[in-house]
Amino acid sequence: MEKKRIKNSRYITGIDGIRALAVIGVIFYHLMPSKLPGGYLGVPILFVISGYLITDLLRQEWQQNDKISVLKFYTRRLKRLYPSLVTVLVVSTAYITLFQRNLLNNLRGSVLSSLLYVNNWWQIDHGLSYFDRFGNESPFTHLWTMAVEGQNYLIWPLLFILLVKFVKRKDRIFYILSIGALLSAIGMAIGFTPGEDPTRVYYGTDTRIFSILIGNALAFVWPSTRLKEQIPDSAKKILNITGLASLFLLVLSYVFMDDRFNFPYYGGIYLVSLVTAVLVAVTAHPGASLNRWLTNPVFSYLGKRSYGIYLYQFPVMILYEAQINVANNVWLHVFIELGLILISSELSYRFIEESLRKFDYKKSWQKIKNWFFMPILSKQKAVGIASFIVVAIASIGVTIAPNDNVNANQAEFQAEIQENKKAAQGSKNGDEETENTEDTEQTQDSNAEEEDILQTFSTDTDHVMEKYDLTENQVKRARNTDVTAFGDSVLLGSTKNIQEVFPDAIIDADVGRQLYDSVDLLQELKDEGDLQENVVLALGSNGYADEDQFDDLMNVIGDRTVYLMNVRVPTQRWQNDNNELFNKMADKYKRVTLIDWYSLSNENNQWFREDQVHPTDVGRVEYTSLLAREILK
Repeated sequence: MEKKRIKNSRYITGIDGIRALAVIGVIFYHLMPSKLPGGYLGVPILFVISGYLITDLLRQEWQQNDKISVLKFYTRRLKRLYPSLVTVLVVSTAYITLFQRNLLNNLRGSVLSSLLYVNNWWQIDHGLSYFDRFGNESPFTHLWTMAVEGQNYLIWPLLFILLVKFVKRKDRIFYILSIGALLSAIGMAIGFTPGEDPTRVYYGTDTRIFSILIGNALAFVWPSTRLKEQIPDSAKKILNITGLASLFLLVLSYVFMDDRFNFPYYGGIYLVSLVTAVLVAVTAHPGASLNRWLTNPVFSYLGKRSYGIYLYQFPVMILYEAQINVANNVWLHVFIELGLILISSELSYRFIEESLRKFDYKKSWQKIKNWFFMPILSKQKAVGIASFIVVAIASIGVTIAPNDNVNANQAEFQAEIQENKKAAQGSKNGDEETENTEDTEQTQDSNAEEEDILQTFSTDTDHVMEKYDLTENQVKRARNTDVTAFGDSVLLGSTKNIQEVFPDAIIDADVGRQLYDSVDLLQELKDEGDLQENVVLALGSNGYADEDQFDDLMNVIGDRTVYLMNVRVPTQRWQNDNNELFNKMADKYKRVTLIDWYSLSNENNQWFREDQVHPTDVGRVEYTSLLAREILK
């Protein structure tokens, strides 16, 4: 009689509880980042669990059979993971092809890299950012984690065999893997640069593998089948206290370890992985109580479906939010999206994961032949036809998807941004060419020059008055008003407009800028003498802001007068929260004047580009006019 693959393995139900906590963290990090800023740490938690369980099973297989069937390992992993992955890619691509073709750009590369488990490196190569939800819409952004796991599954069984054959002693293997994990974490710290996008170290297999290696190492010194159920009460108490403490620390990290801080990349994520290993170890121990405490119907349900929940979360969020303005009724949309994610994952679990995990693929051709002879009105026929249509549509979408395509509107916007960047830079550094031109003109006839200047000023004043709906007195005062405007891409796009009204304005703006990374930049402006008496702050379009961040900005600004522009970002949840914060800050600081761009523009969609955030030519005029009238009151 043929032996079972692993006859002594045990299912640890509490691990499903840890999986549930991990996937809850990730989902709420994406849905409500201001409420759970450390929810992204659910990913290293899942990595540690994966490393531990896979290695624990490999050790049991080696002890039982004195060998590892690498090919069968790959087959089991593919049968477990690939059907749901392929399903989410096909269904999402078909939807995009039919209803949201603006997301077709680079879709082929994203899909193929996901299928080959190299999506993390593909995103790095294309300069994509995990942290830029506003400018980086893709339903497959989150699949970088599947790539890291897939690469580990490819290499780890072979490395495992080498270790157990040539190193042999489990304590030495533990030390080797622990050192490897530490080196990976050090690589993350070295590769991270404060103030710059951390996506490279966040996505890279080399700088994220430490969480999986920690799980791998744990399995060599804490094998699940070698742990005793009957242990002294004192040992049980120590295990329970240790497990609860690790669980408490993970919850705290969810609340306080914001991804915008430097600490996560300087060892924070590594420490979370170590704490997770402690939690997994205690949960896996049959003598402790934590396994029982983490076992309940809700956690078991979410844990068993955690893979599908993780896969479907981003497609649901991106595709839903592209059609619906979620800034109003935020919680309503959160519940709707949660419902859609759970429904999708349940359908996937029942009809894809479970069915195909047990399916004998050797019988595939026979099943296909039998399908053709089924009654036309049978359920199998209907499902087959529907599946064929969806696959065909998805195939068309992948085939026609352009690579790095920029349409006319995007090209125009990018050109405008570059021109405005040059204009903004010139406002701070001066323009030597202009100064040289003025020196040459001084050699010409002074009377003619004075006449030309007066004529130009008169014409220019009339133009600005008419264009921005300002009085002659306002235009004249604007030319003698010192202004520093500091903000994000919305302000950047209006640089030339602002300079038409305020010729001496100093403008410092950039794409993707947020409050949390602005204090040092403002301090630089101040140190260079470019922070003038009137300061315009135009931030908050790219992510959540909080009162502490604003207070830090005000400490740098000092006693200068501040004009605070609120935001119009109808497709993002932070719009209303940020505007409420700005209202509060205008009440808190007497020297702050709130400029209500949101109320003026919200009902005028024609003022904006297709993203409904960046103004068109008409919108920029209205934006600048509102700003100028408030400053020149």
